[in-house]
Amino acid sequence: MAISASASTLPALNRQNSTKLSSYYYSSKLSFSSSLQFPLRSHPIGIGNKAISSSSLPRHRPLVVEAKKQTFNSFDDLLANSDKPVLVDFYATWCGPCQFMVPILNEVSTALKDKIQVVKIDTEKYPSIADKYRIEALPTFIIFKDGKPFDRFEGALTANQLIQCIENSLSVKQ
Repeated sequence: MAISASASTLPALNRQNSTKLSSYYYSSKLSFSSSLQFPLRSHPIGIGNKAISSSSLPRHRPLVVEAKKQTFNSFDDLLANSDKPVLVDFYATWCGPCQFMVPILNEVSTALKDKIQVVKIDTEKYPSIADKYRIEALPTFIIFKDGKPFDRFEGALTANQLIQCIENSLSVKQ
């Protein structure tokens, strides 16, 4: 399961202007699943003098995202208290490849649950953390071991590619 860091999960970084919506979604201390729905366009598509409508298609497609909520005083606290290496996904909500990685990170987190902990950090909410680790491209993945950066790679990957990168990094740099 992936851990998503938000303003409410890292109180030391909480902004005063955070929205009620985010506190609503992150207020539970239990694991949760949520279903996000993205509307599809239903505008007729013109081909010549005929129009094709997508009204027969479903208007929403569910996307299930699982996350385990944990509260830490700071990002450094999270890294220091982890009993295994931490894979941090630095992302932004507007980043298409980052959104592509959501189900892949859930799959990787499940596949490697005994080897690594997966954490997501929104670079728009925590620019100081992004600056500290020189995040210049999204998504960027950094493996932390013993609270320190251990390895990093950038860009969207398939689940198998990401698992291979993580396993190679952990086995080669032991």
